[in-house]
Amino acid sequence: MKKILIINGPNLNLLGTREPGIYGSETMADVIDSLRSRFTGCAIEYFQSNHEGEIIDRLHSADKEDFMGVVLNAGAYTHTSLAIADAIAAISLPVVEVHISNISARESIRHTSLITPVCRGIIAGFGTDSYRLGVEALL
Repeated sequence: MKKILIINGPNLNLLGTREPGIYGSETMADVIDSLRSRFTGCAIEYFQSNHEGEIIDRLHSADKEDFMGVVLNAGAYTHTSLAIADAIAAISLPVVEVHISNISARESIRHTSLITPVCRGIIAGFGTDSYRLGVEALL
């Protein structure tokens, strides 16, 4: 069975209650349940951390497991973490960068992604459906 890892960064544990005007009211548990129902031939594993080093460690360990790829919403680390970009570049797994909101339509600091150059592609602005599109991009 194909396996895909979804990694979320800081504050995405608050999905469903955090700024619903930007991020919607769906929880990440809802998103993961929906993905598992839709992609029955694929095992979806989920990891979230508010800590940069834990995200890096999970990327490193995923490379040693039998995942076919990673869907990554690095949250604010997208715009600040050269370390996460380096971790993505160091692994052999394809990584699809996703964002719930359209980061290019938000504050100017969010317009630059340090991880985009080392990801297979980027999907942004489609709400939580960005995760589905990310999984489809890997399949």
